[in-house]
Amino acid sequence: MIMFQGKKIHSAIFDMDGTMFDTERLRFRTLKQASLEIFGKALSEQTLIGSLGLSAKRAEALAKAHNGDDFPYAQIRQRADELELEHVRNHGVPIKAGLLEVLERLRKSGLTLAVATSSRRAIAEEYLINANVLKYFDITVCGDEVSQGKPHPEIFLRAARALNCQPGQCFMVEDSENGLLSAIRAEGQAILIEDIKPPAPEVKAGALKAYPGMHAFLADLSECVPDLGMPALDDSFPASLNQFRVGIHGFGAIGGGYLTQVLSHWDGYTRPCEIIAATRSRMLRESVAAFGRYSVRYGASAFDQTIDNVRMIDMDDEEAVIEMYNAAEVVGMSLPEQAIHHQARVIAKGLLRRFERRGRELTLLIVLNKIGGAAFVRRQVQAQLALLCTPQVCKQVLEKTHFAETVVSRIVSKISNDALVRQLRIKSQIFRNSLEDEPTVTRKPATPAPEYERLIGHFRPFAQSSSAMSQLHLILFNSEPDMPLYVERGSDLLERLRQVKTVADITQIQIIKNRLWNGPHAIIAWYASLLGHTWVGQGMGDARVSALAERLIHQEVAPALMAEYPQMSEVVSSFANAFLERCKTSFKDPCVRVGRDPMRKLQRNERILSSIDLARKHGIQTPALAFGAALAIHYALHGNASKDREAQLMKALYKASDERVEAVLTHDGDYHGKPYLGLDPVSDADLVESISANFRLLQQRDRADWTLPSALTRGSSPSHLCEVTECDR
Repeated sequence: MIMFQGKKIHSAIFDMDGTMFDTERLRFRTLKQASLEIFGKALSEQTLIGSLGLSAKRAEALAKAHNGDDFPYAQIRQRADELELEHVRNHGVPIKAGLLEVLERLRKSGLTLAVATSSRRAIAEEYLINANVLKYFDITVCGDEVSQGKPHPEIFLRAARALNCQPGQCFMVEDSENGLLSAIRAEGQAILIEDIKPPAPEVKAGALKAYPGMHAFLADLSECVPDLGMPALDDSFPASLNQFRVGIHGFGAIGGGYLTQVLSHWDGYTRPCEIIAATRSRMLRESVAAFGRYSVRYGASAFDQTIDNVRMIDMDDEEAVIEMYNAAEVVGMSLPEQAIHHQARVIAKGLLRRFERRGRELTLLIVLNKIGGAAFVRRQVQAQLALLCTPQVCKQVLEKTHFAETVVSRIVSKISNDALVRQLRIKSQIFRNSLEDEPTVTRKPATPAPEYERLIGHFRPFAQSSSAMSQLHLILFNSEPDMPLYVERGSDLLERLRQVKTVADITQIQIIKNRLWNGPHAIIAWYASLLGHTWVGQGMGDARVSALAERLIHQEVAPALMAEYPQMSEVVSSFANAFLERCKTSFKDPCVRVGRDPMRKLQRNERILSSIDLARKHGIQTPALAFGAALAIHYALHGNASKDREAQLMKALYKASDERVEAVLTHDGDYHGKPYLGLDPVSDADLVESISANFRLLQQRDRADWTLPSALTRGSSPSHLCEVTECDR
């Protein structure tokens, strides 16, 4: 039972055609075609619209009144049935948007459900089974089982009796005037879902509530059913699929290891029928396609979570990406800033196609690790739209697109390509050993190809059918367990997503999270890498690294944030402690990934230097952050960053300036088409000297003597730091 608009509701009775299924338009087409074939003249719109919601007998009488007594209605209706069934069997039943979510909520709230349709049982059951919704209904009452069709109340009264429910405690959900009159006369709680022809105003006024579509009904209904709350890590994804498709633009650590989980939980009642994921990695695309699924590993909980219904596309396939934007209701975008520059045009084309073909709104979840990231993406896309369409159309497209700013509360890492190949190699052997009872598959002769392609070839023929395949988990990501995705409020759809926490102003959460996590995380990775550690977790086992991490968080960054946002002290403390705990167990988080792009991270308004500015504002000394800036340059010059373009650019600047670190810090030349925002050689002279001094200290020592400068091992704080010496190594 639920309370809705002050009414106790125990049951719900649904009309079928036009209410649950978008079949009225299809029915119009098939009746016109059948009439043209048999009678030589198509039925008129007036006749078709007038017959909405009528029983077969009353519809026949109306057709003969318009076309003469010799009009072969029964023969035409039979032929129309054949045409309609042929279409449905070939293309499926067109389900009304939002229906599945409504049925799931009603069922999980304990309501009994019935269908009351004017269609014959043979047709009604085929449609209900074809659409996979018969499972929701306790009973069905059909037009060939009642003596008086709609607008007579008989069919609704019969359905209510079969459910052992009083009509006044039943939703009676209809789309047509005749159907609505039937529900009103049955004294049920009539719900109108408008379709082709709205009822007359005096009839519509008799409904308890009237909605332009099922999603509007869903919004009110959601207020009356239990709030499922944030899911637990091991909560199963909803079993029922809805009609939505979602996109992942950038199938990296966050896109593939986090956003897919957020979107798979959806509203807790249903989940999207398909996740479309774009990546340039051929290995990832082919691996997921071969297995038909992939898993995320939560090492701290010894839990593997499987993501399915994923279709991988090539990010360089412009048409595929455009169509993703056209088809999806939500797109999670997790791309580096530079990649967004390159992808903005294809995104603009996708939004334009969506507007021209569907006219529907789209929500973009922007994960950029950049304050104002959503506005940045919007500007890039708007600039490209301006080149593709008129200013008026550009404005309309942007009005239909919600660029949602996000804050991710989770650390995720993608396994390396080498680790993926090793995994495929082992699983290939296991799989081949399990094929004794599997059907024989003819394979083409081996041809020279990368090892991963040969290994994937073992799985691909069995991706959809093999019982052995269902036992093989392809682990692609390692993740921490934190659940919420913080998103700035503004899209109605986001309010329905179970794992999303919407907030009115996300800026403070962004600043707190970015300052506490992003800068210190990179500094820890640079220091750990220079000390010979491959993973962040390994580095945190080194007393020198853990001492630096504690100093960064508890004596510099967190105190500065608490001084700036005193009302957010608890949030700062929570994020700070969570970050340090995560770093200690990040044994799958490679330093080379966390420490990438050191030049971008040393810009004036970026992670490290912006934290120094904030601390200075509140009189807090920042020797650890200055040491971290020096580590960034030293890492770029000497670390394991040969494939890091940013590190190579920093190395080139250093050499071109006769190896002056000051020139790197104060660089103001070209940086991806814009001036680089470096330090000012005059106003920042003290900071430049402090970073340079730390850098010279690192240059003068070898790894065995890379202990923390003494300035970092003195002072008092809630976490006292001890002096780090050779014996601590």
